Amino acid sequence: MKHALRRLRTGAVALAACSLGLSLLSVPAAEAYSVAPLAPQSERAPESNQFSAEGVTTVGELRTVASSLSYAPNGGTQIIQHPGATYVKVHFSSLRLAQGDYVTVSSRDGKESYRYDRHLNRATGSDYTTDGQPGFWAMSVEGDTAVVTLHSSRLSRGSAAIIDRFWRGYDSTEIAAHNFSTQSVCSTDARRDVVCYQNSHPTEYARGRAVARLLISGGGLCTTWRVGNTNRMLTNKHCFSTQSAVSGSEMQFNYQCATCGGANPGAGTKVSGATLYRVSSGGSSQLDYTLYSVNNFAAIQGFGTLYLATTATSNGTRIYVPGHGDGTAKRLSIYEDTQNGATCAVRNANYNTWNISYSCDTSGGNSGSPVLNASHRVIALHHLGGCPSNQGAKAHLIYNEIASLIDNG
Repeated sequence: MKHALRRLRTGAVALAACSLGLSLLSVPAAEAYSVAPLAPQSERAPESNQFSAEGVTTVGELRTVASSLSYAPNGGTQIIQHPGATYVKVHFSSLRLAQGDYVTVSSRDGKESYRYDRHLNRATGSDYTTDGQPGFWAMSVEGDTAVVTLHSSRLSRGSAAIIDRFWRGYDSTEIAAHNFSTQSVCSTDARRDVVCYQNSHPTEYARGRAVARLLISGGGLCTTWRVGNTNRMLTNKHCFSTQSAVSGSEMQFNYQCATCGGANPGAGTKVSGATLYRVSSGGSSQLDYTLYSVNNFAAIQGFGTLYLATTATSNGTRIYVPGHGDGTAKRLSIYEDTQNGATCAVRNANYNTWNISYSCDTSGGNSGSPVLNASHRVIALHHLGGCPSNQGAKAHLIYNEIASLIDNG
């Protein structure tokens, strides 16, 4: 959420949708959690290297560590554990593997696992992100533990991989402590997990599947979504606006609770940013959009897509907003204050040249969310908070600028 209007430090932020001192252990795969730490503790990276972007929710910290995988006995597994972390994203500064060998980065329970060989080929291995420096970032794994394993039948003592950095995700208390937020939950917070509306609002639930959690460069958080029938995504310019940031970010689809209020989201499907196509001109109070594509597009096509309205909306139009406010699993804003009460609606369809306004509940992390009407077309791109006039950039004006780059159905 863009830091505009009234700034209030957030209280405890609910990460229901889903502490320091990382331990790094070098252990045989069969004894993964049974030995004492053999490698040094990690350290918080210098402040200049931490994620910082105005209007973007900070959800993690960068830490440094000196570690490696080797072909030596007992050197083929590293367990990175940070108590309370919500995710771990590992950086390899080098990968020196023999033909046929590979490493995996997995969650503790094994439900997430990413495979990398010497070629770093997304067609035959897993996705990854880059930051313009030597090496690459593995895709993040949910939870406080990443298990990094060398898979090889070679008998050697050479080094196979060097791990020098990682991002670890903040918990809800840390997110509240590290972020400022405008007052954009208007009166009672009426947002609910998207699954709560699967039966009562099936179309709103279905359209929300095209909306993803955007993890920016390892430590920032916004919302993003598919637009049109081809490989195109939209978010806010103030979330990211450069090719390097696109290449360094993850789009996490289907990060939502399995049951209403269940605090049980799965890892979903993660892809990386590919190509930056267009960024809006002007400041972040204007159209504030970024259009880009993703790698491994086939993996997310099944979640559907959204289409832009091509004409202006009007006052009183019913709206709803799916998104990842506060970094939580996906929630829907359908009602103003109470369930089955007044529905969210456009307050001012011409708040200014670029924006409409509404009091539908949002919060930090909702930046980039689509604002949809009753016909399920996107009428605005949410980007500014401040009750009672939360704001979204007019979608028909965005369409006029990117029409030649998308297939809007």
